[in-house]
Amino acid sequence: MSLHPMLRLSDEVRDALATGGPVVALESTIISHGMPYPDNVAMATEVEQIIRDGGAVPATIAVLDGRPCIGLSPDQLELLGSHPEVSKVSVRDLPYVVARGAHGATTVASTMRLAALAGVRVFVTGGLGGVHQGAESSMDVSADLTELGRTDVAVICAGVKSILDIGRTLEVLETLGVPVVSVGSSEFPSFFSRSSGFQAPMSVADLDAGGAEQLAAIMRAKWDLGLSGGVVVANPVPESDEIPAEEMQGFIDTALADSDRLGIRGKDITPYLLGRIVELTEGRSLQANIALVRHNARLGAALARAYVSGG
Repeated sequence: MSLHPMLRLSDEVRDALATGGPVVALESTIISHGMPYPDNVAMATEVEQIIRDGGAVPATIAVLDGRPCIGLSPDQLELLGSHPEVSKVSVRDLPYVVARGAHGATTVASTMRLAALAGVRVFVTGGLGGVHQGAESSMDVSADLTELGRTDVAVICAGVKSILDIGRTLEVLETLGVPVVSVGSSEFPSFFSRSSGFQAPMSVADLDAGGAEQLAAIMRAKWDLGLSGGVVVANPVPESDEIPAEEMQGFIDTALADSDRLGIRGKDITPYLLGRIVELTEGRSLQANIALVRHNARLGAALARAYVSGG
């Protein structure tokens, strides 16, 4: 494998990729902008360990001192979680942050792009970005969707974030030719909840019934056919940790009304809404978020192993 000259790989990730071992990419926005310190660093460390326990190598991705890093040390995770000047970096922001030698926490879109440059095909996150409520007038559509249409990475998530317009998001993914596959369910999940009111376009068995192998076969078939772009793997939050969709909707409506009253727009709206929902649910949404990331990490390790096995 020819390493992209701008990337800095950890020794662990470099060795795994050189030998064809399983590697799982992880984003860093959830560390710098998704949870308070020190809970964010503890969560990142735990998720990396879950992936190692599952037989794969974790590759948390970020930009540090202007250098895209694939795989981070404990000290680098600590920096991301505690440094006050870590930018939230999507694909459009990468040239600016790299050129200025700054620190950046990568979103789903930029993590996908850097993972693909490094040769990593499996990526675990919490929830996927998408079409925002009211996008017919605001045109607020996440770059995650554009990236899924062109970058060859499978993204394991708990569905689209429930604060978004899930129906329109699924329509855009269809237009972009992105397979959307739900694990162990015929319904598409909505992040905090196992249901969304929308059918999943495709489904596979759960992890214990061979779902990882079925997903790996879909990935290989897509890319062997020369069909560029990602695969959305929608892995519902464990039943014991979900907040039912009908209950969640009331919290979402309140948070959306608050953001509209305050005039919050653009890339600031998702962090605001998620933080406000933590307040409204008295912390239940944060616990669900942590549980679904753990759940996705276990599937990610299994999928990375199944994909590199080639069978």
